[in-house]
Amino acid sequence: MMQPLLGTHIPSQIAIICNDIEATKQKYAEFFGMEVPPTLDGGPYEITKCEYMGEPAKMISCKMAFFQLGVTQFEIIEPYGGHSTWQDFLDETGGGIHHIAYQVPDIDAACKACESFGMKLTQKGLYGDASGAYAYYDARETLHCFIELLSSFRS
Repeated sequence: MMQPLLGTHIPSQIAIICNDIEATKQKYAEFFGMEVPPTLDGGPYEITKCEYMGEPAKMISCKMAFFQLGVTQFEIIEPYGGHSTWQDFLDETGGGIHHIAYQVPDIDAACKACESFGMKLTQKGLYGDASGAYAYYDARETLHCFIELLSSFRS
């Protein structure tokens, strides 16, 4: 049996991009039959150290809301402030399913695996509270979405 590229085939998160997080999270709360979650900010550059296309991205951020659906988290993202993988996707598509995320124990090894698979790194940084790191890989040519790697620094 073949091993999954990232060590698991179970996604930890599925995310959509939208242009109005307040209206979108309200509709998803109704759809899921759940409480409306709070809106969180992506965090300041001084913490996130975000890079977009290999360059420091001091102006970008996003608003986020999360629903926990069993073992998988459903994330809603509204980008703001400059060029980002989120804003590019919103501009190109008007919104929709953006990425599938996987929790990985070693983000550097997972990044190398994605690159060897032919994916291109578009954006990376630390979580808004600096408790972990993320990396977005463009896999649209092969997997028809972005793949996000998530790695927590503490449990």
